[in-house]
Amino acid sequence: MQDLLATLCASLLAARTFEGAAGATLAPMLGRAAEALGAGRHAGRGRILRGMVHLRPGDGYRGLVVMEFGAAAARPIEAGTPAHLPSASAWRWVATYGCAVTIDVTLGKVEPHLGEGGVVVREKLAGPDVTFGRESAARLLERAATHLAVVPLRLPGSVIGMISLEADCQAAIGRPFWGPEMLGALQLLADVAAPHLAALPMAPPPAAPADELLPVLGAKMAGLVQMARVFAEQEETILLGGPTGAGKSRIARWCHARSRRKGKRFEALDLMTVPDELQMGELFGWKKGAFSGAVTENPGAVARADGGTLFIDEIDKLSLKAQAGLLQVLEERRYRALGDGSGERRADVRFLVGTNADLGAAVLAGKFREDLYYRINVLPVKLLPLDERADEIPQWAHYMLQRRHAESAAEGRARVAPLAERALIAARWPGNLRQLDNIIRRAYALALVEHGGATSEITLEARHVERALGYEGGGGAKDSAFASIRRAAEAVVDEAERREAAGEVLDLDLAEAFRGVVLGTAARRRSSKEAAFRLLGKAGVVQNRNHQKAFRREIEKVNALVRALGQDGAGPFDDLVEKDET
Repeated sequence: MQDLLATLCASLLAARTFEGAAGATLAPMLGRAAEALGAGRHAGRGRILRGMVHLRPGDGYRGLVVMEFGAAAARPIEAGTPAHLPSASAWRWVATYGCAVTIDVTLGKVEPHLGEGGVVVREKLAGPDVTFGRESAARLLERAATHLAVVPLRLPGSVIGMISLEADCQAAIGRPFWGPEMLGALQLLADVAAPHLAALPMAPPPAAPADELLPVLGAKMAGLVQMARVFAEQEETILLGGPTGAGKSRIARWCHARSRRKGKRFEALDLMTVPDELQMGELFGWKKGAFSGAVTENPGAVARADGGTLFIDEIDKLSLKAQAGLLQVLEERRYRALGDGSGERRADVRFLVGTNADLGAAVLAGKFREDLYYRINVLPVKLLPLDERADEIPQWAHYMLQRRHAESAAEGRARVAPLAERALIAARWPGNLRQLDNIIRRAYALALVEHGGATSEITLEARHVERALGYEGGGGAKDSAFASIRRAAEAVVDEAERREAAGEVLDLDLAEAFRGVVLGTAARRRSSKEAAFRLLGKAGVVQNRNHQKAFRREIEKVNALVRALGQDGAGPFDDLVEKDET
């Protein structure tokens, strides 16, 4: 074992990507499992099939890699390949108790690998809720896996994923297969690998073509979308997390369009718009007269989505009563409409759910059922806020502008000027894509006003964008203005800390450029440098005819900051500087 650990450490130190570290980890784990099988009671009657690394820190998957036994390297899971996906039961116990579990797939039996506190874990695992899902079992048996061993990927205080090994041994059905010594060795290897798997970057995924539902895909979202493409092909529930306006509904439709149900109906139910007392009815339907006010029959969202996909957004708003009903549908695939005494109906639906809440915290607060949480948390995908994928902002702006231009029935093309793009990138986007769309629509309306109505060619200039952004918050109070200034300061400090880590320094004197940014913004909005100085209490500079040189000095400081931050090209206010001034 000592030699195995030394080899693993050397391989992990040499790895440059998560995929490389995953392969370096799986190879010795598969080898050790095969060695134990060959020396045990089932020698010659079974085989080790494959191993998988599931990296899912926080609320979403980051990495999913499979390695077949005997293969030279691990490979990321790709769309169109066999479904090597996780088990909800396995993840629940691994994540909750931080211990390894083994599963006899054929019998659906889950057993823990007990360490300290094992009595508590065994009591929990002895309960009636410890079952191995039929869908997970069917998927594993399809690829000849009769036994599964799962060990957690642990960092201090948290479980960030799991490693699963699959084996085929008909002779061991109903009998012990993975011994405690073997599981202990696998856990040790996983513990050594966990920090490397968590810290290393993902290998760049292949470029994905844009389409109508996902027309923009930046570098930070590419890996997430590659994962979602694999998940979309399965029947398991996908949990779409992320902030409001980040595009969960769009991704849900995108997943449906890439699923086996793409030719069927896509139905969306936003629980934010449904009162608690009507949630069961909106989900499962009701018969006429089922309750006071039920004057007509309602088939319900599950029935409307029959054969297709149902996206339930704001799942955290589901009442505890409706949570119990949804759990039953997910587990038994049957439901009953309110007031229907003729029997249960079959739910032939693929479920997608969305939330911007921390469901784990809701479980601890008693507001969300733990069993439902783990049932929907099999394939979690967490969308990044727009502020964290700023590379997409110009492309989304162009897409949204073209769409708005087409809606106005204007011919020709619409474009976003480079300085307008910079203004959009520099802004904060707490409302994410929804807020960006609103800003583009507002800026487009302002541009139309300047052009006197619809036109065949139109350009959004920086002044249009800045005015549109200026309307946000309804003229907000001083606190909101200071909060924006504070965020700008935090961005500068973030850059300073990044440079400090690289042995560089960002000079504080560059912060003096803020005066120039304010002055340049005012000059662009007022379309006049003189008006900007007067607005900002410097009318005397204009009266003394010093405003041109003063403006140039301030803009030179802005350009120095821009260059220090590594941005090439013209400064954001160069077009406002008098070119003929000497």
